[in-house]
Amino acid sequence: MPLDPAPRTSPTAVPTPRALLTVSGGDRPGVTAKLFAALAAAGGERPPVEVVDVEQVVVHGQLVLGVVVGALPAEGGPVGEGRFLAALERLAVEVSEATGVRVQVESADDTGLDAAPEGRPHHVILLGRPVPPEAVAGAASAIAGIGGNIEAIRRLSDYPVTSFELTVSGAEATALRTALASVATTTGADIAVEQVGLARRSKRLIVLDVDSTLVRGEVIDELAARAGRAAEVARITAAAMNGELDFAQSLRARVAALAGLPVEVLDEVRAALVLTPGARTLIRTLKRLGFRCGIVSGGFTQITDPLAEELGLDFAAANTLEVADGRLTGGLVGEIVDRAGKARALVRFADEYGIPLDQTVAVGDGANDLDMLNAAGLGIAFNAKPYVREQAHTALNQPYLDAVLQVLGFTRDEVLDAV
Repeated sequence: MPLDPAPRTSPTAVPTPRALLTVSGGDRPGVTAKLFAALAAAGGERPPVEVVDVEQVVVHGQLVLGVVVGALPAEGGPVGEGRFLAALERLAVEVSEATGVRVQVESADDTGLDAAPEGRPHHVILLGRPVPPEAVAGAASAIAGIGGNIEAIRRLSDYPVTSFELTVSGAEATALRTALASVATTTGADIAVEQVGLARRSKRLIVLDVDSTLVRGEVIDELAARAGRAAEVARITAAAMNGELDFAQSLRARVAALAGLPVEVLDEVRAALVLTPGARTLIRTLKRLGFRCGIVSGGFTQITDPLAEELGLDFAAANTLEVADGRLTGGLVGEIVDRAGKARALVRFADEYGIPLDQTVAVGDGANDLDMLNAAGLGIAFNAKPYVREQAHTALNQPYLDAVLQVLGFTRDEVLDAV
């Protein structure tokens, strides 16, 4: 029969005093070293201590350092709380005089130190240009409203968007996303939620949609304009992106409207493509970080293959326009890359590179991207319609594609180091 684990303390054990030391003031070299050197110098009236918890942040040159220490038994036996706190108060005066910072001492218990919070913690990322105070207030209130607790906040970037990462414990993922979605809607800030853990930083492959994601606008609309069928094709495109029409059916209808266009028009449209701001930074950064990067598009290989080569992408999948006698026939060649086809392409490329799906990222804006977004470990709806945003893992409504890096947890400094 297995033995029960021994209790940590006996019912008659004297509680071990604990104290919280809060250091604040202008940051300068040696403050942390001075504090811990003083804590280590036990002897005389100063009882020995153990370090229980530490957290330090520097905000615009101002240091905030919190240290929880517990009293260790001295030669004369257990140390009472009064004596323990008095010794630390004297230590605080010494450190303050030597460094110029403030050191406050208060009694602390072990609440929150020995008991793990319910559920896995999550990262909540707030992004905006700017981030309004009401977004932070709303997020904090929503988190508290479902029993969550903000354990830490750090800034990820200040350009091209401002972004902050909150570490939240005690909240269930679905409830957290639901509570924060209304805050994002009312304040205009983007709020993403990801579970804390190694999986967040283990992403190794990213798939990008092309039209209105990697590039501005819709290629097929540009081709339709040259065929004099712009209004007709735009109506079909909008219905398809909103999920009102089957993509494969709508694609065939739009391509049929291009019949007779000279093939040279494809070169003209390709040359006029405008990348979404931040696209090159996103791809360059992720490739330097070891990601496999590629595109999966409901558009056309005559456009996407040269684009993939220009950007140094690892893979590409799209539809192929049929050409005969130098003109578009209005038909397609081969299997259609539709909503289900995009998801299949993601799985295929992940398999080719030996990367599990939970280590993949997909970014897109349309209803035909949803299967791909949900198949990936992280699916990001980028400037998408409400129908798509509501079903993706998270959404970005910033005009900069490299804001994806902050959703992945990379700071601005890390991005600059990688490029």
